[in-house]
Amino acid sequence: MGHPRRYSKKYEAPKKPWDKTRLESEKKIKEEFGLRRKHEIWRAEGIVRDFRRRARELQAKPDGTKEKDLLAKLNSLGIHCAKLENVLNIATADILARRLQTIVYKKRIADTPRQARQFIVHGHVLVSGRKVSWPSYLVEKDNEDKISLNPVLAARLVKDEKKE
Repeated sequence: MGHPRRYSKKYEAPKKPWDKTRLESEKKIKEEFGLRRKHEIWRAEGIVRDFRRRARELQAKPDGTKEKDLLAKLNSLGIHCAKLENVLNIATADILARRLQTIVYKKRIADTPRQARQFIVHGHVLVSGRKVSWPSYLVEKDNEDKISLNPVLAARLVKDEKKE
């Protein structure tokens, strides 16, 4: 279990910390998605690893209900997998593309990924009418259209644009 006042790590650090090719690829991903730390990449890799592990176990010992649950979870996240074999082809970028920070930037609510992160952390982004202050929040496909700016901030931004 662990100490109740200590958080457990939700990521696993790489085995070779100074692998040049991995460092370069992580740097590109970090810039593309506007991430603050590499821990966020490693956490997404852990989520992908878990989905793949579950798919391999289901291939070894087929279970119809668990397979439907896994595919339904991926489809609700917006990662389309028709078959269990397709789950093994999921990339880390697929998970990072479903983060709230990335979706806010791609919907043009924010000008940059960093600004999207700032809006989220400061509590200016609503998902289904509820304030979400975690940039790493994985947005389901149903809620993607329900992302909006807080009306108070939106009015303030419009007022500032009129002054200029």
